[in-house]
Amino acid sequence: MYEPIRTPSSRKGSVHSTRAGITSDFPHRTREEELDIQLAGHLAALLAVTDELREPAPSADLDDAAVRLAQQVSRLRGGRTPVRSVTPGGDQPRRTALHERAHSLAGRALVVAASRADTTAAILAAQRMDAHAAALAEAGLTATAG
Repeated sequence: MYEPIRTPSSRKGSVHSTRAGITSDFPHRTREEELDIQLAGHLAALLAVTDELREPAPSADLDDAAVRLAQQVSRLRGGRTPVRSVTPGGDQPRRTALHERAHSLAGRALVVAASRADTTAAILAAQRMDAHAAALAEAGLTATAG
């Protein structure tokens, strides 16, 4: 009906006790490492969408963005270059959806970059948000929060 009162010696296996002194067999990452992994993931996804947008309609802005994104992903991944494959962006509704997706990914990257105080990545993410918002405005749409 009820749990008996525990004495200090009976708390060894309690769910309320700490695991101090117990070593684990798996590595732990620091907060900074976790943020690097998140940021690299968001930027790699943004790079993939940028490559899709570049395929049918190359532009200097998208080409420059792809190079800068690849550099940042490589930096965050310890020099490993991102894997890239290109699928054409397709028709206008598909391209609009890609711009919305890119805007959302850039926003997520901006939040993570700001939280880890990565000025270079934050500036790049903000620039990409602006570029995709402009592309959506040109298409007569507004960027949605993702």
